[in-house]
Amino acid sequence: MSKATLESLIGATAFDEHGDKIGKVKQIYIDNNTGSPTWAAVSTGLFSGDSLVPLAGADHRADDDTLRLHVDKEQVKSAPHLDNGGRISAQSEQELFKHYHVDPRSAGWNTYGRQQIRPGGDSPMTHGNPAQGKHAQPGRTDDSMVRSEEQLRVDTENTEVGTARLRKYVVTEEQTIKVPVTHEEVHIEREPITGDRTGRTTIGEDEREVTLHADQVHVQKEAVPVERVRLAVDEVADEKTVSDTVRKERIDTEGVDDRRPKAP
Repeated sequence: MSKATLESLIGATAFDEHGDKIGKVKQIYIDNNTGSPTWAAVSTGLFSGDSLVPLAGADHRADDDTLRLHVDKEQVKSAPHLDNGGRISAQSEQELFKHYHVDPRSAGWNTYGRQQIRPGGDSPMTHGNPAQGKHAQPGRTDDSMVRSEEQLRVDTENTEVGTARLRKYVVTEEQTIKVPVTHEEVHIEREPITGDRTGRTTIGEDEREVTLHADQVHVQKEAVPVERVRLAVDEVADEKTVSDTVRKERIDTEGVDDRRPKAP
């Protein structure tokens, strides 16, 4: 992409990863060692200066002139601000990396490709790799080449995967209980008459009656609570394996004599 395409980001409306509006893009900062756009200055209206946000993982939608950033709006509010005359020092950049939890090795945003770095006096640049500790010089090009490769970034999201419910229903079953009962029975007892038997007696019919008793069983039903049942959710640790393809850049040489002795 051309410089004009990258510059089309200026004025775009920036949103955080949740869709909350952050502000307007005021400036783009390019790493002077890799040529990759790394930071954007966004006017939030909350401070006198602009807030710096990382471009890593950003999504530019040219149709509605928006820039979706891989940050949270609250992070932007508390981010360090630019106070080095339009440039980002090595120390300030490390503070920004730490604040936004950005890996410096994958901080470049290469949607529009790497830029040819020929900065003028007012060109905004990041400090670049602190280990090298220098900016690109005007009028000079670097004869080195940066090799990049994609890395997998994996995170987890807690989503609904199903439901569990308790349902109470009624069943009918046969229940047998043995109940102790009593009843009366009649048997004959005979007692011989001894002694004086001279008294008069009458021969004829006679009748005696005895009332018999027995326990009767009466069944009643009563609903009583016997158990409390609830659903308990346990969090179980598990492990899943994910895989995807990644691209890596390889560097070949032409016109280089590999037989030359290497410098000690």
